[in-house]
This record gives sequence, structure tokens and C-alpha cells, in this order.
Amino acid sequence: MIENNELSMNIESRLSFEEFRKEVLNDYRLACESREVSLLARREVLTGKAKFGIFGDGKEVAQVAMSKYFKPGDFRSGYYRDQTVAFATGIATPEQFFSQLYADPDQQHDPFSGGRQMNSHFATPNLDKDGNWLNLTAMRNSAADMAPTAGQMPRSLGLAYASKMFREVEALHDFKNLSENGNEICFATIGDASTSEGHFWETMNAAGVLQVPLAVFVWDDGYGISVPRKYQTTKNSISAALEGFRKADGTNGFDIYNVKGWDYAGMCEVFENAIRKIRETHVPALFHVEEITQPQGHSTSGSHERYKSKERLSWEKDFDCNLKMRSWIIENALSDEDTLSKIEADAKTLAQEARRAAWEKYISPIKEEVQRFISLAAPVAAIPGANAAFVEKEIRELQANREPQRRDIFKAAAAILVRHKSLHTDAAIQALQQYYNNYQLAEKNNYNSLLHATGVNSALNVPVVPAVYGEEGITLNGYEILNKYFDQLFSSNPKVFAFGEDVGKIGDVNQGFAGLQQKHGPLRITDTGIRELTIMGQGIGMALRGLRPIAEIQYLDYLLYGLQPLSDDVATLQYRTKGIQHCPIIVRTRGHRLEGIWHSGSPMGMIINSLRGIHVCVPRNMVQAAGMYNTLLQANEPALVIESLNGYRLKEKLPANLDAYTVPLGIPEVLKEGTDVTLVTYGSMTRIVEEAMVTLEELGISCELIDVQTLLPFDIHHSIVESLKKTNRIVFIDEDVPGGGTAYMFQQVMEQQGGYRWLDVAPRTISGQAHRPAYGSDGDYFSKPNTEDVIQVVMQMMEE
Repeated sequence: MIENNELSMNIESRLSFEEFRKEVLNDYRLACESREVSLLARREVLTGKAKFGIFGDGKEVAQVAMSKYFKPGDFRSGYYRDQTVAFATGIATPEQFFSQLYADPDQQHDPFSGGRQMNSHFATPNLDKDGNWLNLTAMRNSAADMAPTAGQMPRSLGLAYASKMFREVEALHDFKNLSENGNEICFATIGDASTSEGHFWETMNAAGVLQVPLAVFVWDDGYGISVPRKYQTTKNSISAALEGFRKADGTNGFDIYNVKGWDYAGMCEVFENAIRKIRETHVPALFHVEEITQPQGHSTSGSHERYKSKERLSWEKDFDCNLKMRSWIIENALSDEDTLSKIEADAKTLAQEARRAAWEKYISPIKEEVQRFISLAAPVAAIPGANAAFVEKEIRELQANREPQRRDIFKAAAAILVRHKSLHTDAAIQALQQYYNNYQLAEKNNYNSLLHATGVNSALNVPVVPAVYGEEGITLNGYEILNKYFDQLFSSNPKVFAFGEDVGKIGDVNQGFAGLQQKHGPLRITDTGIRELTIMGQGIGMALRGLRPIAEIQYLDYLLYGLQPLSDDVATLQYRTKGIQHCPIIVRTRGHRLEGIWHSGSPMGMIINSLRGIHVCVPRNMVQAAGMYNTLLQANEPALVIESLNGYRLKEKLPANLDAYTVPLGIPEVLKEGTDVTLVTYGSMTRIVEEAMVTLEELGISCELIDVQTLLPFDIHHSIVESLKKTNRIVFIDEDVPGGGTAYMFQQVMEQQGGYRWLDVAPRTISGQAHRPAYGSDGDYFSKPNTEDVIQVVMQMMEE
């Protein structure tokens, strides 16, 4: 006779088994659906419906197993083969995947990028249009993907580091929508060959030092495109190469796990316990997922049969993860052949329906636009004197195009309009021209918008608050003003953090944070290792999670070490996500004149051309810098603030409203009015120009001095050309190489603002030499623009 408690246990056991069985079959369903999506998507590229494809086939089972432990609040920072992760976590659907493959610009169809990124580049929103942070703890989050290999690694560190701050900084515990006591993990994924990149090694080292909840999954398929792993990785194994980083009792470092990518049960067992440990202890871990296959090769650009041996190709067929999981299910009596066959057939149907629906949504509006164009173009052929044969040819070609693109309509419309320019007064031509103009505006929104945030998230919309000075007129060194400013800032805003080399204990090399770590604590103001790349990544990840990091590069010359994530990740983020993801990092550095080749940099041309999408602030003094920080912290946009190296010990008046006053971005300041020549500059050069102006005034030359204040954005109201209308002479002056920052300012005023119309003499640029600055005071004098250079150029202009 069965006792009641024994019967209860048996029932619970049967229920538990049934739930387990359902879960396994659901996981197999996801793997099958993702595989069918890959197969269909490759076909769409090869038949010309899509431009390029890169897929996650061969990694389905490992990604399903990983995704089982990805919880709301967690962040994915991944690799462009993570489609199965996206499907399994609900971040994306197969239909959305196909919409992105087709580059559908409708954000309702491709919510990750609005057609701006290729397939498998996923992103989730973090801010709303009113500037409010979403409830990230209720979402499964994804940082926006990008293609540069290992480019996701630096920000992964920051995404995990934010959890450490949310757990350990008590003042952050109230932000329940951003974190649940720092329990969130960053799941970073990367291909094995990409672990050869320095980004990977610097990130792993920093994670081991900082002890942050970072779970790194290496998908190891044995190749980097066509190059075998043995040519990529020491010891032919990334886990073996990293063995010295393994955490032991009493040390930092990270845990290392090895699993097989086809072993569903083994991966689930390892991942469950390991992820729980990461979540609870914040000890990072590396999961080396070995024996992954890639059934369709690297991408649609080539065939893996060209570089894989017959033996390798045969092994890949035998160890295909989906087939191995299928066999395991049968062997363990979790299902039968008929049930699995139905799952596989249903997966094919789902993928085909997703493809069909996505294509229909993509192509239908274009075909409707073709018909609209034809209805406007056809009447042009009937105009007396029109080239009817040409118009009819353009119409026929569009009608015959079964898969037209928007550009085909534009090309046809432009071709007809340009050939009938002489008939521009005819109503039919005017109607076609109006259509062309309106359509162009609509497509600009699809393809050329949202490089920057808009509305309340935009730094350009922050109210201007002028500096107010008290009657006592307190004067301090520049670094002391910054020190007072940062003290007030950290006292009033718990979301602000500062970190970098020598920022903490000694208060940065120029004392802007002197004594503040002791007051506000080492978690708020923190020393880092010499690792500019991941200092940027640390800031990027924190900013993506709602914190306000000030990430410091000690000298502007060393920005090159951290430039890649700023250029590829931060600067493009608003654009490539079509405005759904924001990263309000502030990068603080110092540059311009000092001493020597690597401590006096002004590579402004490099910066402004690689960081479009990031505001670039170039304050001439520290009061101005403080006002810029205030502006930026009231918005949700990234910025680079370059303080003047030789300005920290110059005296400045202390504003009474230091913590409130703001400097508007993109609005130049006229420092002195004049009538003979306009001098345009910024930063440390401002003082050089002011010195030259004393002599020029003595010589009877009246100069108008303009400080541009920010290079990105640059003079948004075109005030510089208004000065030029008055003086009819203009000089652009900075410390960059010839054709660098000066050429940029020249182009903005002469071309964009139409300044050439108001010139009496040829405009001039004064820049540094083409080489890096030589060491010493004389090296500075002969390498960078000096007072005499300015005087000489202005006098020459006045003599013309």
C-alpha cells in the first residue's frame, strides 16, 4: 500500500519530469527555429533580396542553454552571431530578424536599428523621449551590437561594473528601476578568434582586478574566418592561455569553465551553478564553449569548403549541435521521432512565415511608391517638347523591376527632372518636383537623422544660466575652481562617478579632485590601472545603465588608446539605434600646450572627424569647463571635454552659482568686439591671441576675438559669419596640424555659412607644425602658433 506522502512525492516527481520534458522540447524548438532562419536568410542574400548575411547556425544549443539563465535586468553585450540568444530571451523575433536583413527602415519592423545595421545587431531602449530611464530591471536588455571584432568587450566591463556600484554604493539603492541590489549580470559573447584582440585581454584583466559580474562566453568553432585556431591563440586554447587568470582562494581573477557546444545537458548543469555564483558573488567567469560548428561557413561572402578539410567538414556534420541534442532527447526517452519531426516541420513553417511577413512589410510600401511615381511621371511624357521616349523607358524599367528599391525611384525621378529642366514651369514637372522633394525629406528621416539626441535628452536644449559673480570677487587657481565644482557635484548627484589613472588618491595629476576621494569615498572617485581602452568601456557601460560617469584620459595624446570604442560604439549609438539607446558618458581630459611630443597634443582634426555623434567641448578656462559639465549633466548625450593643460594655475574669478550656471553648446562667445579682422579660436590659443591683440591694437588694428567654445557642435546659429560681414577679414587659429581643426572651422564658416561672400582678402589659417611638438619652451614656441605668428598674419592681411 502506498503511503500518502509517497504518493504525493510520486505525483510531484511526475509533474517535475513533465515540466522538465516541456522545457527541453521548447529549447529544441528554439534551436530548430533559429537554424531554419539561418538557412532561409542565407538564401535571401544569395538570391539578391538582401545585401549580406552573417548567421548563428551551429551555436543554437549553446545559446539556448545560456539564455535559460539570462534574467530581467541582465544585459547582453554580444557578438553578431547571437540570433538564438535574441530569440530565446524575447529580445527579437524571427520576423524582426528578417526585417533587419532586408534593411527595412520602418522602426516598427526593425526596432533595433530602423534598417541602419545589418542582421543580428540587436538593441533595446533605455530612455524614453521625456528623459526618464526605463525600468531596466523588468527588461531583458541588449547593448547595441556593432561589427568590429571584440568591440563589445570594453563596454561589457562597464555594464558589469555598474552592478558592483549599484550593490556597494548605498546612495544608489533607491534607483530600483535601474538595479535590484546589483544582481544583474552582463553576458558578453565573443567568437574564439576575436579573443586575439587586445580589447579582449584588457577587458579580462580589468574584470579580474575589479571583481565584477561579467560572464564571458567564447563560441569556439576552430577558425577565424579561414584561419585555424592554432594560428590565433597560444596553446591553441583560450582557456588554457588564460589559466594564470584563474581565481584561487585569497586571490582575484575569474573562474574558467570548459563545456562542449553540442552537450545540452552538460552546459545547462555548468551554466546554472556558475551563473548563480556570478550573480551572488560578483566573481567574473569565462565559459570556453568548445566544439562549435558553423554549417554555412563564416558568412554569405564565401564558402568554408575552400579552407576546411574533408575530415573537418565530416566532423562538423556529425557534431552538429541540433542533431546531437535530437539524439540525446531520443536516448533519454524525452520524446519520440514523430514529435521531434513535427517540431522541426513547424520550425520550417515559422521561419518561412516570418520571412514572408517581413518581406511583404518591406516591399509593399516601395511598390506603392513606384505606382505613385508612375502616376506623376506619366503626364510628363505628354508635355509638348518633352522627351517622351526617355520618360516611358524610365517607367517601363521600374515596372519591370520585381524587387525595386527606394533609390530606383529617386534615380528615375531625378533623371526625368534633370532632362526637363527647361520645362520647369509646367504643372506636371512641378508636381513631380514637389513629389521628389517631399520623398527626399522623408528618406532623410530614415537614413540621415538622429545622430544626436532630441528633445529633453539633447544638450542643445538645456536652459542657459549665466555665471553670477558676488561682490567679494573671489579669485582662485583654475584647478581650485574645478575642485570646488566637483565637490559640489558629488555632494548633490549620487549618480556621478569619476575614475581614471591617478584620479583617486592624489586627486588627478592637476588636482581637480584633490581630497575628494577621502570625502566622497573610493567607489565614487576611483583610481584605475593604465588601461585607457577599458576606462572608456567602464564609462560606456555605466552610462548605458543610468549612471553619470566622468571617465578620465590623463592626457589628450592618450585618447588614441580609447578612441575605438568612442568612435565605433558611442559616437554611432544614437544613429545606429535610430534614437532608442542613449550613452551619456562624459570623457574628461586635458591637452594643448605643455611640454613634449606626447603631452601637448591637439589632434582636433582626428577627433572631430572620428567622433561625429559626440559633443566636443574645448573650454579656454576652468570656469567655462564647469559650466559645460553642468550643461552635459542635464542632458543625456555623450561628450568629450578637453581642459587646457596650462590653465590649471591661472587665476579666475569664482562664480557664486558654480554648480548651476551653464554654457550653451554650439554658441561661440565674442570675447572682444572689433572692426578690422575676425579671429576665431578656442582653448589655450585664446590667451595667445589675446596677447597678440594688445600689440595689434597699438598698431591701430581692431580685432574681434571669437571663442568657438565647442567644435561639435560648431556655431549652430552662424554667428561667426555675422562678424565677418562687419570685418571682411577672418583668421582661424588652433594648435592642430595644418589642415586639421583650422580646415574644419574654415569649411564650416566659408562653405556652410557662406562666408566667402563677405571677404575682402583671402582668409587665413594659423596652425601648429605638421610634426609633433618638440620638447622644451623653445620647442613649444617653434612647434605651435605663437604671438608673433598671429601679429604677422593679421598685419599681412591688413596690407593687402
